[in-house]
Amino acid sequence: MTSSRTGGGRREQTRQKLFVAAQQLIAEQGFSATSVDEIAERAGVAKGTVYYNFKSKNELFEELLRHGVGLLTAALREASAAHPDAPIDQLDAMIREGLAFIEQYRAFARLLLSELWRTNRAWQNTLTLLREEAVAVVRASLDAAVASGELRADLDTGLVAAAIFGMVLVVAVDWLTFQPERSLDDVHAVLSTMVRGRLAAE
Repeated sequence: MTSSRTGGGRREQTRQKLFVAAQQLIAEQGFSATSVDEIAERAGVAKGTVYYNFKSKNELFEELLRHGVGLLTAALREASAAHPDAPIDQLDAMIREGLAFIEQYRAFARLLLSELWRTNRAWQNTLTLLREEAVAVVRASLDAAVASGELRADLDTGLVAAAIFGMVLVVAVDWLTFQPERSLDDVHAVLSTMVRGRLAAE
């Protein structure tokens, strides 16, 4: 039983190496230009190891998206749960957590941003569902704020949730690429002011 757990742990470590290598390479040069050989070399494993863990490059990439967006969604849920009775504070906490996540996983964020609006990928349906799960976490806080009277009753919470999710992703990548001298606190403060101000407006 111990050896089985150890083996599972080793395989998970190998998959993590492959995820990191794949996201870096694809963010640098695109999916089509990235080969399995390059992914294996960047990860420091044999090419056969890639195919032992994933049937194809497409499957590796789809699982990478599941893993990364899953981590982001979990981070948003955790941030929201820290403010159970304050929906607006939940939104603010999720904005900060989203920025912090992207700062930590910037290669994945660039990759996600490049893939979200493509419609010709084999994993598009999977990515659409993953995005909906993440946006739903934001929407739940907006719905709670509407129900409590903190936000106006006619607010289109689905569209606003998508706008907040997209804003955090785009602004974070722009910040890290073009304005890296800014701190997380600075960027969060600006987005927080924008969201609180606009949502509170009549």
